[in-house]
Amino acid sequence: MSSATQDLIPQLYLGNTFGALFIGVVFAAILFGLSNIQAFFYFQTHRDTGMSFPKLTVAWLWILDALHLFLIVHCVYYYLVAHYADMSALTEIVWSFKLQIVIVVIIVYGVHLLYFHRIWIVGTGRSRVLPIAVGVIVTLGSGVAIALIWAIYQCHVFSDLTNIEWATFLALGTITFVDFIIASSLCYLLATSRTGFSSTDSMITKLMAYIINTGCLTSMCSLTVMITCAVMPHNFIFLGVDFLVAGLYVNSFFALLNARHYFQPATETNHFSEVHMRHDIYHPELNVMASQEEELQGSWKNIFKHLGRSAMPHRPIEVTVETNSFSSV
Repeated sequence: MSSATQDLIPQLYLGNTFGALFIGVVFAAILFGLSNIQAFFYFQTHRDTGMSFPKLTVAWLWILDALHLFLIVHCVYYYLVAHYADMSALTEIVWSFKLQIVIVVIIVYGVHLLYFHRIWIVGTGRSRVLPIAVGVIVTLGSGVAIALIWAIYQCHVFSDLTNIEWATFLALGTITFVDFIIASSLCYLLATSRTGFSSTDSMITKLMAYIINTGCLTSMCSLTVMITCAVMPHNFIFLGVDFLVAGLYVNSFFALLNARHYFQPATETNHFSEVHMRHDIYHPELNVMASQEEELQGSWKNIFKHLGRSAMPHRPIEVTVETNSFSSV
């Protein structure tokens, strides 16, 4: 090793550069493990159904998430193992780093399109102005993503990344804005779908909170990347945080698909759902309750159609009438 190279090595602080990338890979691997659990849970709860669009989307997102993890692991291995202390290699951007940016863009805007599909389904039978507006915003956001990919592939060394900060801020700002639009649109549609039944409205409220929390989580990650990039542009801490974006989006969408099963115990407590007719005794009030419950189930299915599978269990509504309960009739 030449003396000139030895003089350069102490100037490279691995802790906040490639060390930050290594920590980002560790947390990205943890998120990938969580997505494995969520995907397994989804397929287990839907094992009795045939091949469907939600199952294909889960498989597609899982494959992309696995590919993203492979690329960032290769990136860190290339710098910290294969070319450790090789200054000429440590300053250059490896191909896997550029390709993982492409995968992140595909995952993020793919999830945005899937959320738009949910908005379109939930808005069935209503004005199409809101779903169309959301679709236009998501489509325009894809143009910003293409600009980011083009800017990344113009860089050859890490010092060039400081010259494309505009593309990073524009892309992350657009992603955060689209997250806000999607979360607020879903919450608005769900809030206007209240049926007046306490159990159903309670589940809608929980799902709204779920959507807001997952949307805030992905938005906070994007904002963290923007802030760290603006404050510390000469280290790789913002890149380490950026490694988490893909896993957070995949997990947020998987969590939404599994939300029906997370909240299922609440629906099972409805005191109208399981009763048994022991004698052929007709009571008008119970008949009205049964018809209202059927209307509730139909409304609930329409709200969460295509969200994995129907949100309400397919069981007949029965009425329990004890003989001694109507001794005074």
